[in-house]
Amino acid sequence: MKNTVFALREALEKVRQESGESVLQATSGANAEILQLKTTIGALRDELEASHASREEAVQQAHSADQDEIRQLKATIASLRESLEAARLDKDKGVGDALAGAQNELSQVRAAVVKLREALERSEYAKQDALAAMRAQHQSELNQLHQTITALRGQLQGAPVRQSG
Repeated sequence: MKNTVFALREALEKVRQESGESVLQATSGANAEILQLKTTIGALRDELEASHASREEAVQQAHSADQDEIRQLKATIASLRESLEAARLDKDKGVGDALAGAQNELSQVRAAVVKLREALERSEYAKQDALAAMRAQHQSELNQLHQTITALRGQLQGAPVRQSG
């Protein structure tokens, strides 16, 4: 029985030793797996942070590019506005100059029309005066001719000469 007890003790000791080794191996394997998982987690965390940083940088670059484009577009709009305003002012000045020129020319034409009308009226008055003078002269000549005719008739008929007045 001592042998059996001894054999059982040795078997129990062997089982304990194997069990301890098995626990040690399991613990060691678990610790190794935990360490590997921690390393993987750290690597994934670093990769995730790098991804976030990269994405944030890309967003910042896109935002910066958009802001630059917005500034450029605003500058272009301001420049186009100034050009349009300058063109509008030039056009208004051109229209004003043309209108002033047309008004000046119209005033000159009106003045010329007034002068021509006055000259025409003077010419008409001179013509009427000349016509009246000619009529008066013709009437005077006609009266003289009538007097001459009457005097000549009187001489031909032997009648005394009468003078009309």
